[in-house]
Amino acid sequence: MTATLGTQPSQQRTWLRAPKFLLAIPSFVWYVFLFAVPVALVVVNSFGRKVAGTPGKVDLSSPSLDRYHEVISGSFRSLLKQTMFTSILGTVLCLVISLPVAYFLAFKVGPKAKTAVLALLMVPFFVNFLLRTLAWRIVLQPQGFVSNFLQSGHWFTFGLALRNGPIQILDTRAAVQLAIVYNYLPLMIFPLWVALDRVELHLREASKDLGANRLRTLLQVTLPLAGPGIVAGLILVFVPLSGDYVTAALLGGAKGNMIGAEVANQYFKAQDAASGSAIAVSLIISILLVLGVIAACFWLMARIRRRARAVQLVQR
Repeated sequence: MTATLGTQPSQQRTWLRAPKFLLAIPSFVWYVFLFAVPVALVVVNSFGRKVAGTPGKVDLSSPSLDRYHEVISGSFRSLLKQTMFTSILGTVLCLVISLPVAYFLAFKVGPKAKTAVLALLMVPFFVNFLLRTLAWRIVLQPQGFVSNFLQSGHWFTFGLALRNGPIQILDTRAAVQLAIVYNYLPLMIFPLWVALDRVELHLREASKDLGANRLRTLLQVTLPLAGPGIVAGLILVFVPLSGDYVTAALLGGAKGNMIGAEVANQYFKAQDAASGSAIAVSLIISILLVLGVIAACFWLMARIRRRARAVQLVQR
């Protein structure tokens, strides 16, 4: 009787531990059917060709690389370069703007003020992405608020207008660049703030006690410890920004078009799923290449920093 009672708890613990792996099955199913399978279908369709007279049907009887040849040799290549340039520049601008804000939130703001600022940063997400982008058309149009504000006299310019004519920002790359930085800026601020908020203050204080100034403490202590948050912010901003087509379609016109808008045109207007798939796969490959370069840069910087520390230890 005692032996039976003694073995019962262990059997119960084994039974409770066994099905824990099953909790991950819904996420695997979600990943496979809503990500892996659609991406696989896009890759397969990129080797086919459009069936004439059909709404997007793809002929896969003779797979070829003709669609990729069109992407590489046609106007899509310059559009892909422009998209990568806009995405990289937008990501860098988000990082440059977000880093001081996140640093201020993590180290310079009290708990109550920090809550208020974070709530204000969340307010734009309460509005639909499309509406937020459409609002920029009102602001940036030639007879909009900014243009009229700069053309009228103000007290700080002693009654003189800053411009004699309207500003032609709408339907340009500058309008797209401005809007994407605005739309994706919170996605960079929050990971940076979380990473900086987790940096222990005694490490920063120890660096200052050992003779390091504020800039050296920031570069050698704070930013390396916040490295995972910086990487997360770069990925969270760069990947969706590269595939954004709403901002380019609404604000860019012909001058500020991006490759995501061209994918949408191929699928919905031209109804050429094969060409749209090839452009989408080319975009995915470009994103992976840029992320690989970023990862290599971080790895190289970490290796250089380790070697510099080793040299300092040897000299001491």
